[in-house]
Amino acid sequence: MSRLTSRRLGSLALTGAAGLSLAYILLPLFFVVWLSFFQQEIPSFPPEGYSLKWFAAVPGNDRFVSGFLLSLQVAVIATAIGLALGVPAAVALVRARFFGREALNSLLLLPLVVPGIVLGIAIYVFHVEAEILTEWHILGSLGGLIAGHVLIVIPWTVRLVTAGLVGMDRAIEEAAMSLGADRFTTFRKITLPAILPAVVAAALFGFIASFGNLEMSLFLVGPGRTTLPIAILQYLEWKIDPTIAAVSVLQILFIGGAMLITDRFVKISRVV
Repeated sequence: MSRLTSRRLGSLALTGAAGLSLAYILLPLFFVVWLSFFQQEIPSFPPEGYSLKWFAAVPGNDRFVSGFLLSLQVAVIATAIGLALGVPAAVALVRARFFGREALNSLLLLPLVVPGIVLGIAIYVFHVEAEILTEWHILGSLGGLIAGHVLIVIPWTVRLVTAGLVGMDRAIEEAAMSLGADRFTTFRKITLPAILPAVVAAALFGFIASFGNLEMSLFLVGPGRTTLPIAILQYLEWKIDPTIAAVSVLQILFIGGAMLITDRFVKISRVV
């Protein structure tokens, strides 16, 4: 067998493996989208017909609407706080040299490694102990929920902003400082515009991680509040119909639209 034939076979095998992997990932998404258009209330195959009534029923469900608004509020606030904390932390980890830098880097990325349910239980226990010691109303509060979501935004911020800083030419910053600019001015006018795609990507992925979080929110959400993932889970306890598929499709469209609009103005593909 010639070398050219071997390369072609290897290329075909690689393409086939990539196609199978992509199909494995996209197949559940295809069935969810397909199910959302079923006419019958109890899903069965083949479908009896197709309808948009399940999408029309979503805005009339108060739990879905309130869950979406709470998830949106928490995700926006947690993303803003995570960026405010994560960007300076990433700059310090890349630009500075100090004792314990590697340990701090591992600590900031730890929430990506720890399972969500374990993290939720740990934060819940911490809130209980903190409320006992301080007598502040932390358990089940909106602030406690946001604080928990900040923990899952910071790792995305640190990881992506670090990647942006590593790929940046340090000579540009040194040139600005040699011309009289202080460190803050250099960061504001040189560094920040250069790593803006990384910051936007961090905000986007942090927002998605917070908006779709279920495991941790189950332990931190208070009475009378429900996020969208929890509302979906509670709905599934009592009914199984295409409404859940319709909600999932709308959620996918919301997040996908945000990604497309963001990438239109800031090329996040340069970072991720």
